[in-house]
Amino acid sequence: MIKTRIGAVLLAAGLLGATPALAQTKVGSVDTTFRLLGANDRVVIDRYDDPDVPNVSCYVSHAATGGVSGSLGLAEDPSRFSIACRATGPVAWPEKLPDKQRVFSQALSVFFKHLEVYRLLDREKKVVLYLVISSRLKEGSPFNSISAVATTPTAP
Repeated sequence: MIKTRIGAVLLAAGLLGATPALAQTKVGSVDTTFRLLGANDRVVIDRYDDPDVPNVSCYVSHAATGGVSGSLGLAEDPSRFSIACRATGPVAWPEKLPDKQRVFSQALSVFFKHLEVYRLLDREKKVVLYLVISSRLKEGSPFNSISAVATTPTAP
């Protein structure tokens, strides 16, 4: 069901001219709350490979609501997530990329709530930063998590 929702969101994003999506791979999930009817609540871990920065993979964990509404794709998933990005090989400094760019968006509810991953560049330290937020404000500020990947120094 989650892959169906993600596929629909990616298709809609493509039709609306959104930023490019990262390649997603589901790594796994862990059940957190037993539900008598429908799927259990769980924490899902997905991997996203940045298409514009080779050898960077980001692992995002997020809560997924189960039960009948979750199984039907109607539940609003909580804004609880974490991100950890790692270099899986040498990472070249991405000179020609903008300082800030949304690189992925995934629906957390049927309407108006998305998990969004932004790439930011620290040009002074040559570090690529990834920020995950919820597009819906909760009590004045979005939940967020950040990860940093150092680039491989080049010879002078």
